[in-house]
Amino acid sequence: MSNQYPNLQQWERGPKIVAVGGGTGLSTMLRGLKKYTKNLTAIVTVADDGGGSGILRQDLGMPPPGDFRHCMEALANTEPVMEKLLTYRFTEGSLAGQSFGNLILAALNGITGSFEEAVTQMSHVLAITGRVIPVTSADVQLEAVFENGASVVGESKIYACKKEQDCRIHHVALIPERPAATPAALEAIGEADLILLGPGSLYTSVIPNLLVEGVAHAIAQSDAPKIYVCNIMTQDGETEGYTAADHLEALMVHGEPGLVDLCLANSAAVPQSLVEKYSQEDAAPLHVDRDRIAAMGLELVERPVAWEGGNFARHDPDKLAEALLEIYRRRTVRIFRGERRYILEA
Repeated sequence: MSNQYPNLQQWERGPKIVAVGGGTGLSTMLRGLKKYTKNLTAIVTVADDGGGSGILRQDLGMPPPGDFRHCMEALANTEPVMEKLLTYRFTEGSLAGQSFGNLILAALNGITGSFEEAVTQMSHVLAITGRVIPVTSADVQLEAVFENGASVVGESKIYACKKEQDCRIHHVALIPERPAATPAALEAIGEADLILLGPGSLYTSVIPNLLVEGVAHAIAQSDAPKIYVCNIMTQDGETEGYTAADHLEALMVHGEPGLVDLCLANSAAVPQSLVEKYSQEDAAPLHVDRDRIAAMGLELVERPVAWEGGNFARHDPDKLAEALLEIYRRRTVRIFRGERRYILEA
């Protein structure tokens, strides 16, 4: 793999990449991808109801801004002082724990009267690379149903309920069911050269997007390569004991055939100190069960994409982006059809 970033012309004409998910996993991946292409779109879940985002959602009746702020921070091309402002959290008073970036989005939501437009306007202010789009404009709640039949409503309540029930999540659903997708999200998927699912929390960041009307179908129908990016670790309160194939199986259950072509998994060893740290939280390095993935008819690529060093097991933005672009180049050929139309063939 080459460590050379594209020149300006190559960057401006880079592949149209659509990344679907939420949380820190998505924003981490975007930090690396923005160096390779200008044509980057993040489609983000709106099911979050915890933390500062949850408070703004409850008080102002707006979609949760946290995941959008993280994505825009990752894609921003701003001065260091603006970056510090976006990430600043108040420590005292009624705003304690709230992010300044969230408050900007809340103010723009009030000014424009539309959260989608608020995100667009903040994207302009931050001169971000690409676009950030909410998957739906509907006010949705996430419901988790467990294998023992118990259920809970509210993304922020799933962790505690799963620990209490001590069994796997059977499925998740949105309330109301099948909300309408934003037209911009479906349009981006339809025009994509490469579609990425994950990394991020399986049931609370990635799958909720697939439950929005038309999204899973649009992904499945796309001719673009569709890659699921595996997490480095399992997640306490969500995917304890899951293998890579278990993650893929859950995606298929909530989506439809053709949703994923390929699975990208980390091959680098997680330091023993981190393994021990995560084991105290019932989390472990994700086991890649190659035979099961092959039996599902999916291609598997393993690359050392984990961050070296640090106190957390996370993806390295540059290594992950490089691996994804290598897979894209290897799997696709651009064939000119005239009138600036290109067909992607695997």
